[in-house]
Amino acid sequence: MDLNWLVLERAESPAHVACLAECTPPDGAPDTFVADLVAGWRAHRTFAKPFNRRPRLLPVPVWDVLPDDEVDLDYHFRHSALPAPGGERELGILVSRLHSHALDRRRPLWELHIIEGLGDGRFSMYLKVHHSLMDGVAGIRMLGRALSADHDARDHPPIWALGSSFARPQTPPPPTAEARVLRSGVERVLATPVRSVRGLHRVAVGGRGIARLAATQVVGGLRPRERDVAIPFVAPMSPLNGCIHGPRRFATQHYALERLKALSKDAGVTINDVLLGVCSGALRRYMSEIDALPDRSLTATLPVSVRLEADESGGNAITFIHARLATDIEQPAPRLQRIAASTRHAKSVLGRLPRDAMNAYTMLLMAPYMTQLAVGLGGRTRPMHNVVVSNVPGPRQPRYIEGARVDQLYPLSVLFNGQALNVTVISYAGTMCIGFTGCRDSLPSMQRIAVFSGDALEELERAVYAGVANG
Repeated sequence: MDLNWLVLERAESPAHVACLAECTPPDGAPDTFVADLVAGWRAHRTFAKPFNRRPRLLPVPVWDVLPDDEVDLDYHFRHSALPAPGGERELGILVSRLHSHALDRRRPLWELHIIEGLGDGRFSMYLKVHHSLMDGVAGIRMLGRALSADHDARDHPPIWALGSSFARPQTPPPPTAEARVLRSGVERVLATPVRSVRGLHRVAVGGRGIARLAATQVVGGLRPRERDVAIPFVAPMSPLNGCIHGPRRFATQHYALERLKALSKDAGVTINDVLLGVCSGALRRYMSEIDALPDRSLTATLPVSVRLEADESGGNAITFIHARLATDIEQPAPRLQRIAASTRHAKSVLGRLPRDAMNAYTMLLMAPYMTQLAVGLGGRTRPMHNVVVSNVPGPRQPRYIEGARVDQLYPLSVLFNGQALNVTVISYAGTMCIGFTGCRDSLPSMQRIAVFSGDALEELERAVYAGVANG
């Protein structure tokens, strides 16, 4: 999975993910607060994993581990300012531009930008990391450790120095390090197919094999009465699924977690179902306004983390399920119930797999999609799905940067040919922060989807609460 993000990356589809933190300085902070923060962080010139890793694909895929003096901090860590008077619009334009450009593979695959000028001394932090280094859950867990939970804490090391000591002497790696890395890479490449085959064999026996699950899923999806079943490559064609270009647009929205909890409780669905209902309503209205709403329901791919709670390593530990967004249903309350039924079915299918078979299942599930992208057919043939919607748990308590409160934490994600929109949600300190990452050229006025999501939530609330009131 890690290697796929490197192999499938193209100029029009850079394979990095990112996070945007909007921050308010502490009371009484000097006008030089942001400049002082940047200067303090620049003093940290030791680099922990994965911020000292550079990819090398030949002769075998490995991560080269760079000594500290070979990582150019001035390249990776940047200080910018918005044109005055700065606001959300100016910030969105800058972040969209930063997110449009691929990371330089000649260097470790990350960038961190401190952006000042939001007004009232507020500033933002934009962190961009290649998806091969970490998935969303790993990234948010690492960011949660990098940001302090203590309002009064100072001199907290920046994220690239986590796990390393500022006073650690910069000693070069031993002469045999390259040989060890190469040997390790060869062993991993040779071992991966063996592990995958073993995993596939374990679930193929006893009537619980992947092939049987796949057949059940496909047969069920082709039955007209099985309206809840979403299967890959049966999604309708839509403007979300053509060939994309490099420039990105980014929009945000946020809601109080308690508001979504109350709605999910009264509707008898999960919070994630409510979020999908919001996305469904927003997409239905957006597609209707551009006269492109398909007659059949849009299909969403939902990444699912299989990372253990105590796992703080990097890399990717995800699988995927599919759900129908019921965009062919006009009324919001019945639409939400159809979405909930579809996600329940998808989770029940995934729940039949033993944990040690997840990698094999994910490889088998995603192989056609990865092949489609690799041979250049993405956006030219029927899509695997219409949109990716992801929900990532973040810190439950507020986080701080040198006493500056992180107000919101927004995710930005990756797009591929055939997928012009990604919707990712981070739960943070009682708020659900939604990031809409879209192809600038494929989706006109994409920011309206974020606006329409607010309207869709209000429509859901009116419909659900009216039903509750009527008994």
